[in-house]
Amino acid sequence: MSQPNKPNVQEHYHLFGTRLGACGIAWSERGVTRLQLPERSQSATKRRLRARSANTGASVPPAPVREAIAMLERYFAGERVDFASVALDLGGVGPFHRRIYDLARSLGWGQTASYGELARQAGSPGAARAVGQAMGHNPVPIIIPCHRVLASGRRIGGFSAFGGALTKERLLALEGVYLGSGTPLLPGLLPAAQGTARCDDR
Repeated sequence: MSQPNKPNVQEHYHLFGTRLGACGIAWSERGVTRLQLPERSQSATKRRLRARSANTGASVPPAPVREAIAMLERYFAGERVDFASVALDLGGVGPFHRRIYDLARSLGWGQTASYGELARQAGSPGAARAVGQAMGHNPVPIIIPCHRVLASGRRIGGFSAFGGALTKERLLALEGVYLGSGTPLLPGLLPAAQGTARCDDR
């Protein structure tokens, strides 16, 4: 997912392993700035994470980021995890997107809402497309759970991650949410031939 550049903010990043594959996390002194879900390889994950900021350098995570990493590792192992305590730095994110992210973040494990429902909760009925755009620019998937936001009628909706809607469907299946296709749980969100996934929700 993309995020507005923050040229005056020094970011750090770290790669870590999960049952899904190598993930990357970036942070500033104020909190987590980005989460990169696995690409086809660890090097591709690293390249994509670094490409989003010219001021990103590899570093040993401080204690709050280590805690977030441990939570993500447990999540991808199938454990029910609440990310509400993870501090985020959403500098550069506009007020509407920030409001939508707050609403999405209130969706707990196994809960879903539609783009239209979030638009109404944000006080902007009819702005479902704008909600989709906000999801598409979500810099910290899973922590801001864009995969829990569906199209109307509990349809899976779009998902521009590698693997497309299947990736979204399998993230939901990890939480016990099935949309009628019997999607399997981990290990592996995608068939081996397709590789692993990252979250780029729209």
